[in-house]
Amino acid sequence: METYLHEYLTMLRVEKNLAANTIEAYKRDLNIYLSFIIENGRFTSLEDISQDKIRHFIRSLAQTNLAPASIARIFSSIRSYHVFISDEGYCNENPSLQLMAPKMPKKLPDVLSVDEMNLIIQSVETKTFIGKRDQAILEMLYSCGLRVSECCDLSVSELFFDEDLIRVTGKGNKQRIVPLGKNIKDILNQYLIHARPALAKNKSVGNVFLSQNGKSLTRMSIYNIVKKWVNIAEIHKPVSPHTFRHSFATHMLEGGADLRFVQIMLGHSDITTTQIYTHLDKTTLSEIHRQYHPRS
Repeated sequence: METYLHEYLTMLRVEKNLAANTIEAYKRDLNIYLSFIIENGRFTSLEDISQDKIRHFIRSLAQTNLAPASIARIFSSIRSYHVFISDEGYCNENPSLQLMAPKMPKKLPDVLSVDEMNLIIQSVETKTFIGKRDQAILEMLYSCGLRVSECCDLSVSELFFDEDLIRVTGKGNKQRIVPLGKNIKDILNQYLIHARPALAKNKSVGNVFLSQNGKSLTRMSIYNIVKKWVNIAEIHKPVSPHTFRHSFATHMLEGGADLRFVQIMLGHSDITTTQIYTHLDKTTLSEIHRQYHPRS
């Protein structure tokens, strides 16, 4: 079974071209699943895995108060794994085939208002190299709607100031072109000229955003940067780097941008992923209607 799992993970890396973090998540989910199957009942081969055993495993996850999104992700990993071993002929039946994915509660993403976003970015003290960097990071997350990993990995060679564009490498190493607005272009230019050379310390690191040691930033580093300036701006709500991305998409749609344009900007392969922001926009419109219409 370890051999089959190794082959499956190799397929994800070679054929699907998934990111290392994504493959590691699949590996972690499937190790938990297979350990549960082995420890709970007779098991001599993959043929012994039944629909009931998979249901039993999913129920056990729910009893641990695991988030519904995490349970749905693990179920997706299980289904993908069983499709693989069935297609490869390692197992005659696919026990996950007839199972329904756990229902996910519809949760709208947290979004900051335009005023709150401006307050956070303007609260950054830009007299230091680190301050210039932090402001550029916050503006990049909001103005371009980048994922935190995309911000970490963005390289200087992917900046095209003459065309007001950047090239972003997203999930599955898929690349997309994102416009640079005037604000982010000016702030980013100030950082690149006046701060990045001092942070680079003559090291040949190609990433745009660097740590004090001249190394590329981690996801946690950017999370801590966001948390720091949100606290200084006295924004009393949960905010993460992804909140900036949600706010970018919502403000674009509220401003009249076409849904498919926002989809391209975000790097969503499926437009249904982007459509959650239309629900958020409708919620905003309803609140405005209730607040201002005399008959609401």
